[in-house]
Amino acid sequence: MHIDVVPNRGSRPAYLLREAFRDGARVRKRTLANLSALSDEQIFAIRAILRGESLAPAGELFEAIASRPHGHVQAVRLAMQRLGVTRLLGTRASRERELVGALVAARVLAPHTKLATTRWWHTTTLAEECKLDGADADDLYAAMDWLLKRQGAIEKKLAARHLKAGGLVLYDLTSSYFEGSGCPLAKMGYNRDGKKGKLEVNYGLVSDARGCPIAVSVFDGNTADCETLTAQVARLKDEWGIERFVVVGDRGMISQKGIDELKTHPGVDWITALKSAQIRCLVAAGGLQLGLFDERPLFEFTHADYPGERLIACRNRELAKLRAAKRQALLEATSTELEKVRAMVERKTLAGGERIGLRVGRVVNKYKMAKHFALEIDEHRLAFRIRDEQVKEEAALDGIYVLRTPLAAEQMDAAHIVRSYKSLAAVERAFRCLKTIDLKVRPIHHRLAERVRAHIFLCLLAYYVKWHMREAWRAMLFADEDPTAKVQRDPVAPAKRSAQAEHKAHTHTLSDGTPAHSFRTLLEELATIVRNTCRTVKAPAQAPTFTIVTQPNPIQQRALQLLDTIPV
Repeated sequence: MHIDVVPNRGSRPAYLLREAFRDGARVRKRTLANLSALSDEQIFAIRAILRGESLAPAGELFEAIASRPHGHVQAVRLAMQRLGVTRLLGTRASRERELVGALVAARVLAPHTKLATTRWWHTTTLAEECKLDGADADDLYAAMDWLLKRQGAIEKKLAARHLKAGGLVLYDLTSSYFEGSGCPLAKMGYNRDGKKGKLEVNYGLVSDARGCPIAVSVFDGNTADCETLTAQVARLKDEWGIERFVVVGDRGMISQKGIDELKTHPGVDWITALKSAQIRCLVAAGGLQLGLFDERPLFEFTHADYPGERLIACRNRELAKLRAAKRQALLEATSTELEKVRAMVERKTLAGGERIGLRVGRVVNKYKMAKHFALEIDEHRLAFRIRDEQVKEEAALDGIYVLRTPLAAEQMDAAHIVRSYKSLAAVERAFRCLKTIDLKVRPIHHRLAERVRAHIFLCLLAYYVKWHMREAWRAMLFADEDPTAKVQRDPVAPAKRSAQAEHKAHTHTLSDGTPAHSFRTLLEELATIVRNTCRTVKAPAQAPTFTIVTQPNPIQQRALQLLDTIPV
């Protein structure tokens, strides 16, 4: 008994169940049934039965003995492969190189402590992909020591890859606080996280004009911003061989002392901003005429106090409105609290000049408005008033900032200088990513100074991978898909989203109707691609196994394809 296939021109062939029989010396066939109405799967099953095979549901023949999320691991490893991270770490294969690569991937996927990482990565395919069997926390600490010895060489490769002669170099400093007190780097300093009384460590980030990270340097927690600049300039020139560049830093980073130091390095220019006290001096001396802002939001001028430099004055009207509203709210809040204190004095529930002064000090310091209030305090009296003239003088400078640079107009026009200074926002975004959103450099539990340096450098490498993944995924994320469009925008006005980015933000969808993602939710979407380890039912423990990976859906497939566009 068998199934014959009879061709049928222009339509599905006929499937006939036939039986062969002998008629004397001849073999003949007779049709037992027409199977054409059955599906292909049913016909395939009948054929298998006719061959003597036993049929059973696949679920009864095989069982999944393990299922691990794989797609997000595949995505990060694909990005690292495109970026050549393995060869960036070292040209010679070693156990330490594999462990550091796994630590970088783990920091992007799920930032944990080193001990927790050794527990976590076995819940995904990362341990299997990177051959991490048996790796414990001590192995990871040894790998971090190995990495730190290669930091200079790695950063030199990144500088050669992304920095060019005469280009912009962005530099800024931030800090993170410690949980303990035993690290030599941990010092009391200016805490940028608003955590008073915490020991901290400072670290400075060097990036290219786009915000792509190049290098990180770690300093004691009490190191001032301007004290770190000279070392970065020396690295650029002496270690990385870049003779000409423009360093961009904020007014706290590139101070007058720092500029005097930069002038001793031929080929090094800068873009920074004047401090508010310097701007007030220019206004008072008539060097900066505020009336010119009535005609335009940006103008260029020079002044004898800044020889050989161009000064670019800008006024952001929207920022001016925000600052005026905030100042007014703080003045009103301070006045309200001071009225309460005055009522207490009048009711004689608060007396004594010292006690009244302490209470008033807490109020004005709370809102940082002491400079705008005239106070009269004696043993049984409190009087106060707002210094209206001083408030008016400060309000006149709302939204105004002045940039300074020695670059000639032929090298860079005023609008480009303003945009270049605003590029420092890319470094601020990097700090937010490192400290809070994705990579979580904190909490810092390491006690040894060198381990802290290695930990922060590891986070930089993870951000390097994440930065390129985000750039490749812009079309799928809540982001402008054309970052170069800002070149056509008003350099002084507040940055605005493109129409495309506004559509994503309001509808939470892309132009094709699929969901828009954040970086983290897209990784979670990819994590639903699972690698299943299977074997036959009731097989012994040592029996062979095979793997089946979930087929990616269209969103996952597009995300993986976009990572293939990361430039090598």
